[in-house]
Amino acid sequence: MQLPTRVKIIDVGPRDGLQNEKQPVPAEVKVGLVQRLQDAGLAEIEVTSYVSPKWVPQMADNHEVMQAIARKAGVRYSVLTPNLKGWEAAAQDAPDEIVVFGAASEAFSQKNINCSIAESIVRFAPVVEAARAAGVAVRGAMSCTVGCPYEGEIAPERVAYLAGLMKDIGVQRVDVADTIGVGTPRKVQRAIEATLKHFALDEISGHFHDTYGQALANTLAALQLGVWNFQSSVAGLGGCPYAKGATGNVSTEDLVFMLHGMDIETGIDLDRLVDAGVFISDFLGRKPNSRVATALLNKRAG
Repeated sequence: MQLPTRVKIIDVGPRDGLQNEKQPVPAEVKVGLVQRLQDAGLAEIEVTSYVSPKWVPQMADNHEVMQAIARKAGVRYSVLTPNLKGWEAAAQDAPDEIVVFGAASEAFSQKNINCSIAESIVRFAPVVEAARAAGVAVRGAMSCTVGCPYEGEIAPERVAYLAGLMKDIGVQRVDVADTIGVGTPRKVQRAIEATLKHFALDEISGHFHDTYGQALANTLAALQLGVWNFQSSVAGLGGCPYAKGATGNVSTEDLVFMLHGMDIETGIDLDRLVDAGVFISDFLGRKPNSRVATALLNKRAG
């Protein structure tokens, strides 16, 4: 079995992680987190989103954050844009990539963005067109690719359907996301195989939540198919406001430790990454949700 020799990680903590926090996080703390992540070697960071502050007040400081970060050469900064208005706001801050999001579940699409899957694609089409015309890359986040809190298990055919719709409107790469963390290795592989009908391996990333402790196993299953792009969240931040009971993304610390232990390069300094997790966890008043971070911190303490 030929596994990738190098993996690229997108840390989604500043956006996907923090948006679920009820406690307001000041812009300077978010900027400090982004700075620490890029200093640790992260080459892709999902920074913020341009959604209505009525729905996600945590992201109301998107302009302030994007304009305050000290951009580092070679780092891609992405942002979430739910509609054309969001894109127009994001364009002022010159992101390297925008993210549009759809669901493989009709019920989840209705709960999350109040429209059907097909309607969401119609909404995203002009956003994708505008971004690409401006030379900004476009990624599509595909939610609930193996399970939905409302519909239960999701058939691979639904994943292929969504991937095809995203390809048709010009999305350049997609995330296969286990939004509620119910996936197991073979189910995740089936979702990826369905996505491969429309996107190449280089255009697919895995995004796994750890609700049932399966995120690292699902990562290995994706690696076995040749996937080499993954998303994770420093200190295990996150969850899903529309998926009751879903815990955070797999922690970047745990993911990096596993990959390095498999002789897979990431370009990330694990010790500095742990420090970034401690920084944001200290602000939130809790310990990092990462077994690796906990073990390394205990080792430091002697």
